[in-house]
Amino acid sequence: MANSPLKPLRGVRVLSLSLNLPGPAALMRCRQMGATCVKLEPPPPKGAPAGSSGDPMAFYSATTYADLHQGVRVVQADLKTDKGQAVLHRELAKADVLLTSFRPSALTKLGLVWKTLHKQYPALSQVAIVGAPGERAEEPGHDLTYLADNDLITGLDLPPTLYADMGGAMMASEAVLQAVLHQRSAKSAKGQFVEVALSEAARWLALPRAWGLTLPGSAIGGAHAGYQVYPCKNGRVAVAALEPHFAASLCAAVGVPVTSAKTLLAPATKKTIAAWLLTQTRKQLDALAVAKDIPLHTLP
Repeated sequence: MANSPLKPLRGVRVLSLSLNLPGPAALMRCRQMGATCVKLEPPPPKGAPAGSSGDPMAFYSATTYADLHQGVRVVQADLKTDKGQAVLHRELAKADVLLTSFRPSALTKLGLVWKTLHKQYPALSQVAIVGAPGERAEEPGHDLTYLADNDLITGLDLPPTLYADMGGAMMASEAVLQAVLHQRSAKSAKGQFVEVALSEAARWLALPRAWGLTLPGSAIGGAHAGYQVYPCKNGRVAVAALEPHFAASLCAAVGVPVTSAKTLLAPATKKTIAAWLLTQTRKQLDALAVAKDIPLHTLP
């Protein structure tokens, strides 16, 4: 019988004011961990169809917006109006954690400065997602610029996903857990303020590169013949035979004699493996992976 998924945030009420991707993705993770999730978002622009959202993500991708907000109670409120502020404070009074993704200056304009908020709602914690930490929090930026700042843009192609945004979302949901755990372990009624910077999420993701692990010429930066993406007869194959026993299985399948640990670092080895893989179909390689316990994945 499969284990039931853990719900460490069961009984915790999270109120989000966040739009676009990082905040809603963090809220989605909180919901998956059992939290009761409520989101306040601005009303849609004038002239928009009935039932529209004021979150730009609903216009970029309605499917993404729907996925992000499954199980979330969405309330529309213009926080710049007295009526919207009344809705906000009604929800704040019931919340355990507030999730925001505004610049500090915008939080000030909305009356959500932490010192004031903490005085009004002492048990409320706040997780504030910003672009960059500290004095840089007012700087404009997006996922792409934070990746570039951490040497994660290596050519002219755009990254295949939004690493900083999604990494930041994970860090934000982790911060919600930290705040809740602190209150439970300290048996303190006082809420906590935690800032999560997307630039720091990018920096964390970039650590293997900063350590030199994935730089060109390093073992997993292209030098190891068992850790490559190769063309095959009808597509591509991602090979991750890095550990000695996996590498030995790969070399045995190809017919490369392994004379030392340096065999897999020799250019000739890579050339031989590449030539052999070009003779194999994706179906043949999938079967080989199972039969010989080789970590590889075929691609179109």
